[in-house]
Amino acid sequence: MSQTVKGVISRSKGAPTEIVDVVIPDPGTRDVVVTIKACGVCHTDLAYKQGGINDEYPFLLGHEAAGVVESVGSDVTHVEVGDFVVLNWRAVCGQCRACKRGRPWYCFDTFNASVPMTLADGTELTPALGIGAFAEKTLIHELQCTKVNPETDPAVAGLLGCGVMAGIGAAMNTGNVGRGDSVAVIGCGGVGDAAVAGARVAGATTIIAIDRDPAKLEWAKDLGATHTINGAEVDDVVTAVQDLTDGNGVDVVVDAVGRPETYKQAFYARDLAGVVVLVGVPTPDMTLEMPLIDFFSRGGALKSSWYGDCLPERDFPMLIDLYEQGRLPLDKFVTERVALTDVETAFEAMEAGKVLRSVVEL
Repeated sequence: MSQTVKGVISRSKGAPTEIVDVVIPDPGTRDVVVTIKACGVCHTDLAYKQGGINDEYPFLLGHEAAGVVESVGSDVTHVEVGDFVVLNWRAVCGQCRACKRGRPWYCFDTFNASVPMTLADGTELTPALGIGAFAEKTLIHELQCTKVNPETDPAVAGLLGCGVMAGIGAAMNTGNVGRGDSVAVIGCGGVGDAAVAGARVAGATTIIAIDRDPAKLEWAKDLGATHTINGAEVDDVVTAVQDLTDGNGVDVVVDAVGRPETYKQAFYARDLAGVVVLVGVPTPDMTLEMPLIDFFSRGGALKSSWYGDCLPERDFPMLIDLYEQGRLPLDKFVTERVALTDVETAFEAMEAGKVLRSVVEL
């Protein structure tokens, strides 16, 4: 039997968010209803609101969430009622060309719920990243649920659903940071600072945080940066990185900004045969012009990181274990805890760079 809950939608491009009644239908055969306990406020939700993803309004916002399975479809085997889960938007299919080649972190055909959630008048909602978790409950495919330690704070666990996983994975999975490596991270918001934390867990001994905001550099130090560079106070960021690495540059650079100027800094701030990881998302109008000979002569690898190249079933429980052991300070990413009615204000705080993460608690 369908049920009605409160949720936050974006009805049209740039319009303020609204709290409305959302109708949750009976789950399809492989769908589950999850009672949401907490959901982080992510830049991707803001991009949906502003029309930066597509125009399939109205959107049911929110995707970086944790909750408890309330009910399941008839053919669900992956989770059971009562399971504590982190929601994910990479429910690997196992059948696409990426999965069949043993690279499921590139899955091209992830699963979503088989039936839509709607407004009270029957208007179908587009859930953000197939999840829609700024709501008391949501409907998703069973493989969008990853079971984790039920003793974990939901506000902390839910962060792995998107931004924090993107940053940690950019360092640990895409950049393959190892013991003794040197790492630089450009841009120290939530994703960049997660890359700092990931580099520390992976055993990097030199971790250089780069930003123009002193407060963000302090956040990075608290999460494991060994050195900081304020881009507004140095003549050249590349030279500043080299000065901290015996003139060589670092083994891995993570660009968490995604602009042509930061990508050039990342390219030249690495050691010969070093790795650049782009995890910041550029806009479609951005272009890059660089000498082709520099790509040949410097060698190494230039990579893009999608969702931290993660596999939720592999990575989420492992990272939660590291948190519970005191080795990964995920709780430090939770700047503030807010109510469902505060989503619009949380977007403003995020745009102003005042928070690593605002988390909606339900």
